[in-house]
Amino acid sequence: MTVSNQPFAVDPAVQVAGERTANVAILMCTYNGASFLAEQLESLERQTHRNWTLYVSDDGSQDATLDILRSFRERWGSERLQVANGPKRGFVANFLSLICRADIDADFFAWSDQDDIWKADKLQRALAWQQSIPSHTPALYCGRTELIGESGATFGFSPRFSLPPRFSNALVQNIGGGNTMVFNRTARALMLEAGDRVAVPCHDWWAYLLVSGAGGIVHYDPEPMVLYRQHDENLIGGNSGWVARFKRFPLIFQGRFCEWNDQIIPALEAMNHRLSPGHQVTLAQFKTARNQTLFLRISGFLRAGIYRQTLSGNLGLVLVALLKKI
Repeated sequence: MTVSNQPFAVDPAVQVAGERTANVAILMCTYNGASFLAEQLESLERQTHRNWTLYVSDDGSQDATLDILRSFRERWGSERLQVANGPKRGFVANFLSLICRADIDADFFAWSDQDDIWKADKLQRALAWQQSIPSHTPALYCGRTELIGESGATFGFSPRFSLPPRFSNALVQNIGGGNTMVFNRTARALMLEAGDRVAVPCHDWWAYLLVSGAGGIVHYDPEPMVLYRQHDENLIGGNSGWVARFKRFPLIFQGRFCEWNDQIIPALEAMNHRLSPGHQVTLAQFKTARNQTLFLRISGFLRAGIYRQTLSGNLGLVLVALLKKI
């Protein structure tokens, strides 16, 4: 790896007019990520949008993660890379702690995993859409990913979704991984108000729920901008193909979806004052239907209008509704 001591310089030639001044806070959580961390950091360095700062929250790494971060901080400068200790309560709490840090401020925010690779125009493409949205409107960009193995070889893509990204979809599905998400200050304010102690299954699903529920705008980009590294333990994130769906099937019978909704619903109710009136009704219908008898349960879900993005997903939704596992 070639190390340069030269500071970053903003190159106006690669910036779209009006975007170069937008500051992005990239929020990365690390934990024993030495194997692939340098590749991800180098992909951040190649971003065509250059006005960003990387904030890292490390959850107690015991490998060379901190050494790698230290090396890149010396290479980039402390104004470009800041590292802090994480809360050591799991990855969700770590990401939420970052988004709720009062000392981090920016025009836009982007979550980052420690082992992916970003395409060079990932931030620029996200900001091109973001800056078409009024700043007072919560706005969330997310998208499809290209799947790579531990060797870096591509072996597929995450599903391409085409139905509208709405609250009634968010209640039963997260369409965008946090590693693809870029959101504005107004969306961040919702997460900040909810706090870093909110009990939710995933930080990215929570973002989709909050922004869509509050009447914000969610944009799903079908063009993959992130090379998403899959490991043997990937289960929730690695959702490409029937094999991955089969692996997740036992979760239905284990009641995992019920547990997730048992967390999501109270978290949303605590933010009910931020939900639009129509979405308040949808949440109440969804909550009530979960505990009804079969006929009332199905009719309640229909009134709530919940849906997933694919035919197989909706068939699975019917199954969990029938089994009262939702």
